[in-house]
Amino acid sequence: MNDWITALGGRRSSDERVAFDTPDPARQAMEHTVITPLVHLGVLDVVGPGAGKLLQGQTSAQVDLADGSFAPLTCFCSAKGRMLANAQLLRIDAERYRLILHRGLLAPLCAHLKKFAPFYKSELAIRDDLVLLGLIGKEAQALAEVRFDVAPPAVWHQSGDEKVQLLAHPGPQYRLLACLPLEQAEAVATRLNEQAAAVGNAVWCLQDIQAGLAWLTPAHQDALLPQMINWEALGGVSFKKGCYTGQEVVARAHFRGQVKKRLVRAQLEGECLPALGAAVVDDSGKSLGEIVAAELDAYGQAEILAVLSTRDDPGPLSVDGQTVKLLKLPYPIERLDPESLAQASA
Repeated sequence: MNDWITALGGRRSSDERVAFDTPDPARQAMEHTVITPLVHLGVLDVVGPGAGKLLQGQTSAQVDLADGSFAPLTCFCSAKGRMLANAQLLRIDAERYRLILHRGLLAPLCAHLKKFAPFYKSELAIRDDLVLLGLIGKEAQALAEVRFDVAPPAVWHQSGDEKVQLLAHPGPQYRLLACLPLEQAEAVATRLNEQAAAVGNAVWCLQDIQAGLAWLTPAHQDALLPQMINWEALGGVSFKKGCYTGQEVVARAHFRGQVKKRLVRAQLEGECLPALGAAVVDDSGKSLGEIVAAELDAYGQAEILAVLSTRDDPGPLSVDGQTVKLLKLPYPIERLDPESLAQASA
């Protein structure tokens, strides 16, 4: 399964990490165009005549909005409103929906949804036969249009066909995610590599951080309300749809203003990457939050996303002895209805 990555000159350091010898990969993405294997993400298909109804009862998205063009963000919650996974939802055909999420949550989410699948004449499949490939940079859009022979979509939309899908994600540089069959990966990536340097997927993860976009990992499964990662500010929660598991708790937190923690973006004054779950502490050593994502930027400093207490003035903060400098998020912390997003792009 890793042959196509090896052919590009890459190496797997773990199930979730790929590295290349390309120098200054984060800077390459800022100044040029790069490709990267997105091995930290995976694909789960929900298939069957009742697949849409199954998802409608379990996910925060208004499933009908996933129409083969708009590909909304979504999440799956426990009965207590804590996220089991967050994902992007695609519609592939009349009876097939596709979820893209962190690979560490594929099996748990699949097991969770399988409990309901027989009632909807549906099946679930973790798609190890598909590959996710990222393109970042100035020429990413033009390059994708030539290589895939399809017009790249708008952010949080999809284009392509049943075999290959392109998705546009937000970030400081233009970003496209391509989902394609494993059997095509080496040929496609090799052609793209003629015009775009291959870099490790840490570059993609860094741009997620800079976009204020947190993908849930096993470290925080069943621990956070969707609002704690600003999911409703990104259009990941529909407050206009009917019931789904956890909906009552999520809605109550929103309408009563009971969210006590929020996702923040920050930089650490140091080069040491904190572990997921590492505490963000005040000057007295009291924990006010924890790390949900961390990567080194183009200047060798750690950038993070952390879920942090919303109290007014926490004072000086640090992580593992490194001073925290809060940075501005690229979006307002206010409700963004996915229905509005879909209508605006119609």
